[in-house]
Amino acid sequence: MSIDRKQLIIEAATKSFSLFGYKATTMDQVAKIANVGKGTIYTFFNNKEELLGEIVNSLIKEMKAAAEAVIQDELSFFENVNLAIYELLKYRKQHQLTIKLFQEEREIGTPAVKEMIDKVENSIVNYIKEKVIEAVNKGEIRECDPEITAFIMLKMYISLIFDWEKSHEPLNQEKISELFKFYLLTGLSK
Repeated sequence: MSIDRKQLIIEAATKSFSLFGYKATTMDQVAKIANVGKGTIYTFFNNKEELLGEIVNSLIKEMKAAAEAVIQDELSFFENVNLAIYELLKYRKQHQLTIKLFQEEREIGTPAVKEMIDKVENSIVNYIKEKVIEAVNKGEIRECDPEITAFIMLKMYISLIFDWEKSHEPLNQEKISELFKFYLLTGLSK
């Protein structure tokens, strides 16, 4: 029974954070949406930040599962990383909670939200870093700093997906893939 209540609270908080943002969500709202007493929330979570942390941890697991689902053994490192990052960012872009959190962080700069966004980005960088290390060990790519490489890959994708769209037509996955390979694989030199 208590696990059901905890799940109800998590779902209610996710809904509230998605609709109103972190700062505007209160434990009273979460209790009302979950149809539980406010005290019940505190039997599972010490505060709102801890509740958001639990939700973000689940979100990170879901994002990793989505990325893993598109990886194919027969594809090259670049093709797989390309598919995985695209999937991670597509997930982030389509998930109402992450949209709201990124918006709040940009507009208000709520410290708890910034911390959670950093946690999501660090998890993505660590995921890509693991893939870079595997590729180096297999001899698919040359020796490099895996963390810097992962960071650059993620930031390039974010720029091509989110930043480019602010003042240009959105790029499709094929064009992003082509640019990704060009700048990371081929390079600008003749």
